[in-house]
Parts: sequence; C-alpha cells; structure tokens
Amino acid sequence: MDYSSSYQYSGNVPPEAGAAAFALAGGMFLFVMFLVLVVYVIAAISLMKIANRTNTPNAWFAWIPILNLILMIQIAQRPMWWLVFFLVPILNIAGIVFGIILWIDIAKRLGKSAVFGVLAALIPIIFMPYLAFSKSDIPAQ
Repeated sequence: MDYSSSYQYSGNVPPEAGAAAFALAGGMFLFVMFLVLVVYVIAAISLMKIANRTNTPNAWFAWIPILNLILMIQIAQRPMWWLVFFLVPILNIAGIVFGIILWIDIAKRLGKSAVFGVLAALIPIIFMPYLAFSKSDIPAQ
C-alpha cells in the first residue's frame, strides 16, 4: 500500500482572514465577559439587599466569591459546616441540592414560597432580584 500523499498544503491563508478570526474571537470573549460581569453584579447586589433585609451582619460578603456562600448560609440560618458541600470536590455534586435548599430557606425567610427559592437557584438573574426587591412581610426572627 502506498501511504504517500500527493496533496500539498500551501498555507495560503491571507493575513486578513486570520486577523478577522482573531477579532471575532476576541469580540465574543469580551461580550461573554461583559455578560458574566453583569450577572455577577446583579447577584451581589441582590444578595447584599437580602442580607440587609434579614438583618444579617456583613452584607458586604456578597461581593467576595467564597464569602458569599458563607453569607447565604447565615441568611438561611443553616450550620456553617454546610460550606463543605460547596468546597470539597466530590461533595460539590451534592452542593447543587444544598444550594437549592439554601435558596428555599432564604425565600421562606423573606416570606415567599419555596417555589421562589427553587427558581432563584435555577434562574438567578431574574429571581434573585425579585426576592431582594419585592415587597413581602418578613416574619419576626
């Protein structure tokens, strides 16, 4: 069998095409980074507002990645060892369920039904601000 090939690749890609592909990829990257930043800011503002409404100390924890988990655990009034479910690599699969439970507890603490907690965990861009800024009777602590 003859495995030789007579195909000759010349590599005649014009530099303009490479520059256009690079510019497109860079533009898409910047667009995605902008969206991530917007979602992060909305989530942090919402969590900070929820902490203030529930009189939870250190509402500024909402802006720092690991500390916002601690703040959520404090708002939901769950034990601090729940943090393990979010930080340990194998256990963080169960952390998805525990995250939903945290949001259910936060919603109940704000006087909302558990459905809003599940929705806040699954669609945070819409339902975190709803929980933060909606008018509801917060039960006495």
